[in-house]
Amino acid sequence: MDVNPELDAKVASRLFFDHFWGPEGQADPDDETTGNLFREGPLDRQLLDEIVVGVSSQRDALDQALVDLSRNWRIERMALVDRNVLRLGLWELRRSGSLPVNVILNEAIELAKRFGTAEAAPFVNGLLDRAASELRR
Repeated sequence: MDVNPELDAKVASRLFFDHFWGPEGQADPDDETTGNLFREGPLDRQLLDEIVVGVSSQRDALDQALVDLSRNWRIERMALVDRNVLRLGLWELRRSGSLPVNVILNEAIELAKRFGTAEAAPFVNGLLDRAASELRR
């Protein structure tokens, strides 16, 4: 959706499942193109839909928060994966009532390590830690 802004969130979610996930809700670990990208086991499609729609609907506010947090980085200069991991992390921080902050930070850092640039994990950690501190005030 970041590179195709006119794509609707629900359509994007459906495309993900149609192209990268099996009909039973599990990735095929033997599929060389997709199996190695995802953990084995079922995926909570309802949760994924909620996340995609939630982040998409609040994208402008999340991007403004990123601009405010990053100070020296324009959002356009951030690596594609890094900025989307940050959007997801910010969205979760803002809406999490029962989810501990350290869980949100750890998951975002792991996503950054796995899919982001070499500098992604410390960058994501720094910005989301700052965001969490500001939200606690």
